[in-house]
Parts: sequence; C-alpha cells; structure tokens
Amino acid sequence: MSHDPLLQPFQLKHLTLRNRIMTTSHEPAYPEDGMPKARYRAYHAERAKAGVALAMTAGSAAVSKDSPPVFNNILAYKDEVVPWITDLTEGCHEHGCAVMIQLTHLGRRTTWNKGDWLPSVSSSRHREPAHRAFPKLVEDWDIERIITDFADAAERMKAGGMDGIELQAYGHLIDQFWSPLTNDLSGPYGADTLENRLRFPMDVLSAIRKRVGDAFIVGMRFTADEVQKGGITAEEGLEITRILSATGQVDFLNVIRGRIHTDPAMTDVIPVQGMKSAPHLDFAGRVKQETDLPVFHAARIPDVATARHAVQAGLLDMVGMTRAHMADPHVVRKIREGREDDIRPCVGATYCLDRIYQAGDALCIHNAATGRELTMPHEITAAETSKKVVIVGAGPAGLEAARVAAERGHKVVVFEAQPDPGGQIRLTAQSPRRREMISIIDWRMAQCAARDVQFHFNTWAEEADVLAETPDVVIIATGGLPNLELFETGREAAHVVSAWDLIAGDVKPAGRVLIYDESGDHPGLQAAEVAAEAGAEVEVMTPDRTFAPEIMAMNLVPYMRSLQDKDVTFTVTRRLLGVAKKGNELVATIGTDYSDFTYDQTYDQVVVNYGTLPNDDLYQELRPASVNHGEVDHEALIAGQSQTVSRNPDGAFQLFRIGDAVSARNTHAAIYDALRLMKDI
Repeated sequence: MSHDPLLQPFQLKHLTLRNRIMTTSHEPAYPEDGMPKARYRAYHAERAKAGVALAMTAGSAAVSKDSPPVFNNILAYKDEVVPWITDLTEGCHEHGCAVMIQLTHLGRRTTWNKGDWLPSVSSSRHREPAHRAFPKLVEDWDIERIITDFADAAERMKAGGMDGIELQAYGHLIDQFWSPLTNDLSGPYGADTLENRLRFPMDVLSAIRKRVGDAFIVGMRFTADEVQKGGITAEEGLEITRILSATGQVDFLNVIRGRIHTDPAMTDVIPVQGMKSAPHLDFAGRVKQETDLPVFHAARIPDVATARHAVQAGLLDMVGMTRAHMADPHVVRKIREGREDDIRPCVGATYCLDRIYQAGDALCIHNAATGRELTMPHEITAAETSKKVVIVGAGPAGLEAARVAAERGHKVVVFEAQPDPGGQIRLTAQSPRRREMISIIDWRMAQCAARDVQFHFNTWAEEADVLAETPDVVIIATGGLPNLELFETGREAAHVVSAWDLIAGDVKPAGRVLIYDESGDHPGLQAAEVAAEAGAEVEVMTPDRTFAPEIMAMNLVPYMRSLQDKDVTFTVTRRLLGVAKKGNELVATIGTDYSDFTYDQTYDQVVVNYGTLPNDDLYQELRPASVNHGEVDHEALIAGQSQTVSRNPDGAFQLFRIGDAVSARNTHAAIYDALRLMKDI
C-alpha cells in the first residue's frame, strides 16, 4: 500500500475514488454533431486506463438551445445524447475511473449566430467582451424554462450512467445572476441582496435534486472571488461557500478565483507559461477551511510535487491536473511505478485552450497523440525488424523522430550542426517568459539517452557523412532559416535583419525599430519585446487586419502586459514594399493591399518576421540515392500504414523530411510529422 498522499483513495459520498488526481471539466471540442462519440471516448478512456480517479467531462455541456455551442460543446439538451453518454461513461468505468459531466447555460458567454440562431440571454444587458454578443435581458419565463432545462439535462446524464454532475458557475449564466457586476435585474432575482442573486442557482439545484434524487452526486464549480472592484469579494465568496454547504444539496465544491470575461482575466484564472504555478491554491485551501464539503481545484498545477503538496497540506481533497494530462495521459501510472522523471511535462504553452478559443480542437503542443487516440499511439510498439535510422537535425522534429525510432527498437544516429539540441525551441527559450519551452527538448533528450541514441553535435552533416552510416532510413529535420524575402517580389529585402537576430542577441536594437511581422507568430512579438525592453521606440506593422493572429488569445496577454507601458505602437493593413539606406537611417516604403496608397517612413532598424525557408540542401543532394526520392505516400501516412514508395530500385535507403525542413509551420506540426511517420518505420 503506497503512502503517497496522491495515491490515497477518497470517499465522495457513496463513491470511492481510487486516488486524489482528477481531470477537471474542459471541452476539447471533440464532439461530432454535439455528441461525445468515439474520439471523445478514446480521449478520456486513455487517461482512465492510466489511473486517473475522476474524469470530469465537458466544459461545458449545454442544457438549453439558447446556449449554443461556441466551443463545440456537448448538447445535453438533446435526448439522443444519452446513448453517447452511456458509451463515454462505460469507456471510463471499465478502467475503474469515475466519470461526471459539467452542465451549464452559457448565458452571455456565447453568441446568437450559432446553432438555432436564438438570442443569447443573461441577467446582464452588457455583452461579454470575449464573445461580443449583446444578450437579451432574461425574462421570468426564460428563468422557468432554463431551470427545467437544467433538471432535464441532469436526468439525461443520470440515465447515461454518469456518477454525477457539476454545475458551472464562473463566467456562465448561474454566476451572472449571483455577481453584482452582471445582474441588472430587479425583483426576486435582482441584484439588491445576495439572497436574491443566489435565488436562480438555488432554484436550479432544487429542480435537479427533485429529478435525480439525493443519492446522485451534484457539485458546483464556482468563482469564490472575482478579484475585481464591484464583484464578488473573497469574503462574499466564502459566505456563498457556507450557503451552498448549508443547502444539503451540494456534494462537492470546485473552486475558481477570478473572472473569464476577457482574455486577460481568463489568463489570470488559467495561467500560461511564464506565470506563477498554482496561484490560487492557497485561496482554495481557505475555502476548504470554511466547509465540510470536499473541495477540488485546478489552475496550473502542472507537476506532481505541487499536486502532492496540495493534498498533503490539506488544501484540497482532489487535485485537478488537466493540462498535465493532455501532455501525458499516463501521469498516475508513472507515479505508481516510480517513474515521475519519465512524465512528459506540460510546458504551459496553452496551445490546447488557445485552439479551442479559435474554434479549433484541443491539441497539446508536444504530444501529438492527444486528441488523436484513435490513430496515434501514446505508447510506441517495437518494430518487427530493427533498422539503422540516421536523423539530421536535433530540433523538436528530429528529436521526436529519434525518440520514436529508438522506442521502435531501431539503431538511431543524430547529426546536429549546433553545440546543443533544440533548434527554434532553444531560440524561443531565450525569452524568460517562455523558458519552459526547453522542457520539450530536455524530455526528448532524456528519452533518447535512455535508449542509447547516438548524437554528433557541432557536426554539419554532408552527404558523405550520412552515406557512411549505411542507413536504412534517413530523416532530414534540418528546419528552416529566416525568410527575408518580400511578398511575391522574389527578392530579399535590403538592409533588414531577422526577428531571430534580435531574439538571439546577435543584433542589438537601434533607436527607432520597425518590426515588420508578416507571419503573425511568436518571433515577431518576441523581437518587439527585446527592442522595447532595450528602450527602443517600436512599431509593430502587419499587412493583416489584426496583429499577431497566430499567437491567439491567452498567449497574447503576456505580450500586451509587457509592451503596453512602453513606446510601442501597432499598425495594421500596411505592407513593407522596400527599404533604402539614407545616411545612417533606413527609409521604408510602405503600401497597403487595400489601395495604391504608399508612403515613406524613416527608422533606424527594420526587423522582418516572415517565417522560414526550408534548409533542405542536404535533402536535395540525397534524393537521387534514395529508394523513394523523398516521396511520401500521403494516403498511407494518413491511414497509419508503412511507407512503401519505390521510385529507384537501386536506392540504398528511404528518405523523408519533416518539420520546417518541409515548410514553415509550428512546433506541434513538426512533432506530429515525426510521430505519424516514425511509428510505422
């Protein structure tokens, strides 16, 4: 019997949870037609199989038609959801994992032009800035209808075999009623007293209990401190805690601190890399002191040590490690087996959530199997025949290829021109806020070291070096080099430097700096940060209608907090046409895609961020000697089958290139390239 606090069972009402680790409610946006089908089941089942005690599914399942699925939510208002919920539940139960679901009405945290095009409703007249739709002020008949919808949805979840439900009360309709900031009502549900503001959630709880009975588990995930003037204070939040406990209708509390109505507010609730880990843990412990109910919590608890402290110190009963389980679904099993060092770390990149908020599906920046459990393995199986695999490049793509090939049982040799591994990740990690990204590299290097991968650093591999290894397979993962060409001109911009030059410190910022950002990804704003921190006057310019569109919502927040108090301006819909030298200054000719308008502007330095061009000379040199001439059978790749293309019967090896050596993309794409190719080599 383990004495690890995290591995101790916990009794939640009649339900025995096998340990203290859970995944909190989150919507990975995997439903199909609003239903949690095979992909959804496989995602949660993988974590259940590895030992998670409680899977809180959905984030959040919609109880009403006027709560349309802005995150591709589960549609809990449809009767047809029941068999899919049954399938999802059984997929977790068969591995000994309890499973619940979060129910909600989004209120104003949605829009009207989704689903059935019904107006959003709220206790507030004001739109939520993040979702922009102006809500209809809720009427008495809306309140009655929505209360019934909650009860109906809870009954469906019980019919589907769920162990319980959780009501969502942070940023959604329930706490829009109970927050003074979002209650514009008068009368019995109005803002004048706490009792009136809590009347709607109390009515919802009562209606649910009448429908599902006392034995069914019902909890509440709620904000106990909005951390904003005029909102719920910590003291009022603790009073709400006591009121909820006293009802006898709530079985657990899942504590949140803050608001999620804007990108910055949400980022403080769900911190990204460079921000403090577990910032609300002590407050959650304070809530636990105020109630006899079990208390759950999750907010950037990415590592086992912090999770263990949360339970051992009595701050929490169940600790949520949701993003950590997106990075590695086998966290619990590895703790149990004494393999904590083997856990793939969450680096806080929040690629998962940012994708959801751009209407995508949740993916982990460096675990390409997450969300692809039906097609991609979390555990690599051995190949029938061991091969010699030569990989050129030790960035994220090359190291993932080396890791997977080594786990397959192949003999792996890696050439890297630099003295250290990492490629563009090592450049990214130059920024103190993004230093955690280097764990993507460190984890893979540790995995490769454990499997005897042979590395040659400070080695610019040439054709002869590769051929001397007599390889069966050659993987070119040499990445790309900064592209300084101007759009569709076919010529490189004169007198400019790359964003990489500033980030690496190879070039110092000058006085007046133009960051011309045609890619809209991290290097542009990273370079702007470097220049602004050095005291430069910075203009960030883009031909797009918005700046930095690839950075997405939550990751943009730290950049704005860093830049907005400095001499930085943002210019959109302007295109750099050319740069000429005039004495010690640079004259940039600037145009726009919208008209023939042009103008000249003077700077001391022009920095270009326009992606990369493949560093593929070695690939081109090796093609004639390869079996496949570098060709990839896309149908086989997508279907998860081996590559068998043969264009040269006399070829000595298969040749492939991956990551930015193919085209400029991102870290996740590079790692996915490597995993789905190498798992079948």
